Amino acid sequence: MTTIGFIGLGIMGGPMARHLVAAGHEVTGFNRSPEKTRPLVDAGGRAAGSVAEAVDGADVVALMLPDSPDVEAVLDGEDGVFATAKPGTLVIDFSTIRPDVARDLAERAAARGLRMIDAPVSGGQAGAENATLSIMVGGKADDVGAARPLLDAVGRTVVHVGPIGSGQTVKAANQLIVAGNIALLAEALVFLQAHGADLPAAVEVLGGGLAGSAVLTQKAQKMLDADYTPGFRIDLHHKDMGIVADAARAAGVVTPVGALVAQLVAATRAAGDGGSDHSALHRTIAGLSGEATGRP
Repeated sequence: MTTIGFIGLGIMGGPMARHLVAAGHEVTGFNRSPEKTRPLVDAGGRAAGSVAEAVDGADVVALMLPDSPDVEAVLDGEDGVFATAKPGTLVIDFSTIRPDVARDLAERAAARGLRMIDAPVSGGQAGAENATLSIMVGGKADDVGAARPLLDAVGRTVVHVGPIGSGQTVKAANQLIVAGNIALLAEALVFLQAHGADLPAAVEVLGGGLAGSAVLTQKAQKMLDADYTPGFRIDLHHKDMGIVADAARAAGVVTPVGALVAQLVAATRAAGDGGSDHSALHRTIAGLSGEATGRP
């Protein structure tokens, strides 16, 4: 049994923390919205009133937070993880943040006698709830090995992709691919509808060929139903496309298709769908083709 302080119990972090309880670990969770700790308590975990309380006595501290500033504040803020964790504590950051920030935070952690790996995830809410996430892990081999039982409790595909920050780089590539697939799926459905095709039948046959993908399987029906209940919010994908752009610029790499998709994501957010699932790109693309979208 490992004693874990888990910070961030939202759509993704909540189910992940509960899986760690189910795997036999002692989990104390903290969330800025205290009501989100209730499912963890009901599953056998504990609720903390602060980051420091969640970290107190923990062997491992896990984070699932929205953005780089949130992670920095929790780790290096007043009464944060760096100030309160015991020496040797392993910090696992499941958040999606900038690769350079991950590397800098790992250096600061090491200066305080802590170990840190970056372990961003892919699979959305369904992956978190079903413990089928894909986890791309960056860090020292020994630290990744120490974290492996916990990673295996929340994910299905767990791969060590390189030194600290590498997980975030691979996650940025993942988000680039996913956003592009969602945008093209949305375009395809608008195109098919304009020609009067049987949309469910078209989706079925497309899914059986080279066009088949996890995006098509998970997002096509949401688009057909205009059900944009968030599994992964546009706000977060907008943030992730910014990470792609910054990292690509730093490396001298061009991402022309990614730049276009990033603008579509930004337009979807600007139109009021920031809190909607990223499948709401469909609503933006349909609107560009003159379809009624239900927006004001």
